[in-house]
Amino acid sequence: MNLIIQSTLKTLQKSQILLGNLSNAQLCDASVSPYYSSIGCHIRHILDFYDCILNAKDGKVDLTARSRNKAVECDCGCAQDYLSDILGSLNSIAFNMEEAVLVTDDLGLGKTEIPYTYGSLLAQANSHTIHHYAIINYIFDSLGIVINDSDFGYNPTTPKQILEE
Repeated sequence: MNLIIQSTLKTLQKSQILLGNLSNAQLCDASVSPYYSSIGCHIRHILDFYDCILNAKDGKVDLTARSRNKAVECDCGCAQDYLSDILGSLNSIAFNMEEAVLVTDDLGLGKTEIPYTYGSLLAQANSHTIHHYAIINYIFDSLGIVINDSDFGYNPTTPKQILEE
């Protein structure tokens, strides 16, 4: 299996653990300022990004055409089902990482098309996931939710702070 896919699966497995340990109330709690977004919003957004990639047609991916299923944001079971579908697809599709793909996205000035390879797009999706995990970590902290994963929300290249005793 390709290293990019292996890394992606490892990163997304953190969502499985997270969803297995949250209540629906915690998943949809949008009380944390300044953005008032929930853990569920971030999980849904992460999975929608992969869903767009997995639904590429004719070498084109439209990252603005996300499904935005609100049930994923507030129901851990629904979110776990969506995650399982994504993981299953990532495990079964053989991506040619060098193959060109034209990605539509909105970078703030309207939709634009950007040339990628599947490898670069999947690597971006993995980094995007870690970025959202960092935001989720802030929400965890504000809500008093503790997870036992010192790597959650940290990019592998982030230097670890060494605490002196």
